[in-house]
Amino acid sequence: MTDGPAATVTPARLIATAWTSAGNISPVDVPAVSPVPIVERVRAVADAGYLGLGLVADDLAALRESIGFAGLRDLVADAGLTHVEIELIERWWIPRGGPGHSYAVRDLLFEAADVLAPAFIKMGSEQGPRTPHPESLIAPLRVLADEAAAHGTRLAIETMPFSIIETVPMGADIVRAAGHPNVGLLVDAWHVFRAGTSLDELSTALTPEMVFGVELDDAADAVVGSLFEDTVDNRLLCGEGTFDLAGLVALLRDLGFDGPWGVEILSRQFRALPVPEALKLAAESARSVL
Repeated sequence: MTDGPAATVTPARLIATAWTSAGNISPVDVPAVSPVPIVERVRAVADAGYLGLGLVADDLAALRESIGFAGLRDLVADAGLTHVEIELIERWWIPRGGPGHSYAVRDLLFEAADVLAPAFIKMGSEQGPRTPHPESLIAPLRVLADEAAAHGTRLAIETMPFSIIETVPMGADIVRAAGHPNVGLLVDAWHVFRAGTSLDELSTALTPEMVFGVELDDAADAVVGSLFEDTVDNRLLCGEGTFDLAGLVALLRDLGFDGPWGVEILSRQFRALPVPEALKLAAESARSVL
């Protein structure tokens, strides 16, 4: 008796998130514009086998003045990429013109969304201790979600352990309270595990419809410097650190999420690599987990 044909394994669908393809630039740089020409950047993402990429607001501002959003859209499509993510809206609860407001960024990102049709716009919150009044964020979040819907896109909140929305369960509570179909979560492995959130806590907090995106990365057991410094300078390729990425992936798949999976690697060592090499190493590491 002979064996039947071998089962076909579909490769995991991956997204090169903004910092993974940005080259020698980091979130602390002002402006944080990638030094890699956009044509080379898009081609490197495609050549490494990703199906899409992310871009930060500073990149988009520069590209608007060079090739324009329509030119960017066509460049991405010509490379065979089908997924775009843009970021990052913060402090959405501050009225336009108020101290620290983010309307310049949100206006830019919505303008880009009209042309690029991103899967979602990533949102942060604000660095600082956990807010004691998350309920104050809900009404302005609904207003922003209505605006996102009008531009044909969605909002994915990324919780961060050094921010006022510090854990995924807290973010899930905010999404649940907002009750808006255009608001969900971006679940980043670094922010899950560095916040000390257990997989059981994550499973209890999440529902399938609220997970808009997932990002994979790894880190050593010990934090080096502040949490913000650690996330910017010391992330590791998937599988090289201590995170239970296999458990996280299994949990999310049980919830019904199966990609595309973002890969977000930030470190001094990673930024020093040629972008094509860095992208391939990041993709290989994520696929080894998936």
